[in-house]
Amino acid sequence: MRTALLACWMLVLLGPMNIAHAADPANPLITDHGLFRPLVIVSPQRDNDAYQRMRAQLRTSHAKFQARDMVLYRVENGQGYRNDEPMTRFETRALMKALALDDDAPFTTVLIGKDGGKKMQLEGFVAPETVYHIIDQMPMRAAERD
Repeated sequence: MRTALLACWMLVLLGPMNIAHAADPANPLITDHGLFRPLVIVSPQRDNDAYQRMRAQLRTSHAKFQARDMVLYRVENGQGYRNDEPMTRFETRALMKALALDDDAPFTTVLIGKDGGKKMQLEGFVAPETVYHIIDQMPMRAAERD
């Protein structure tokens, strides 16, 4: 709950940031706009314990992930993946630029809404249930359930 409140405050502080319309045509978030809620996990090291724990928890909650129309982006050691499929270095670079993150950024999790706006950005481990809770509070998600 505390993490969810922090994420909500981050939204206020970050303001509306629509990253799906970033200028670089290689930005893979462009194709997700209006269709998916991208969850982007950036880890400078693949063997980071918190990163591996988060990936494991996402796998075990895959049905909840899919039910919220989510797509998973991972960037490990500078290599990007979209739903476990490798991305080109141009796509990875455009994604990182759109998120305003460097390759050497600390372990960071970013949630993007279907509208292309950044809904959450936190460093370190984020429980998938926290991400799902944030999504479930979104007006668009409430409309989808009705």
